[in-house]
Amino acid sequence: MFRGISSLNLDAKGRLAIPTKYREQLVAACSAELVITVDKDHCLLIYPKPTWLEIEEKLRSLPSFDETARFLQRLYIGNAHEIDMDSQGRILLPQELRRFADLNKKVALVGQINKFELWDEKAWNSRQEAQLAKVDINKLDLPEEFKSLSI
Repeated sequence: MFRGISSLNLDAKGRLAIPTKYREQLVAACSAELVITVDKDHCLLIYPKPTWLEIEEKLRSLPSFDETARFLQRLYIGNAHEIDMDSQGRILLPQELRRFADLNKKVALVGQINKFELWDEKAWNSRQEAQLAKVDINKLDLPEEFKSLSI
């Protein structure tokens, strides 16, 4: 389970040190083998490899003549890179993916239960502020299963 936000720095080579609290989980879950890809929101998604393989299989099974399916396959599978966490807990982010997400120095690693989102820190903060400003939580049209949720 990955949750919470970590403010991190990329080094000059484009490496990111995974926070210590996640390293053991990643070694146990996937032998430190990860898959990183792009997301439509212009952030990066980082998955433990076994989790990614399940998603990749679902994407692969979509009908190849469906335009939306082809778009999703090209976006997510076409930009996927296998990466390994080194002995110091670092991952090297491919340059083309750093460019896609406009990652420079300061980044936000956001836990999303089964994966991480990686954002430029300023973009993450701006997006959060904009979403909070435009959403009236009391007027959300929630799916039925959320109506009984207590937080």
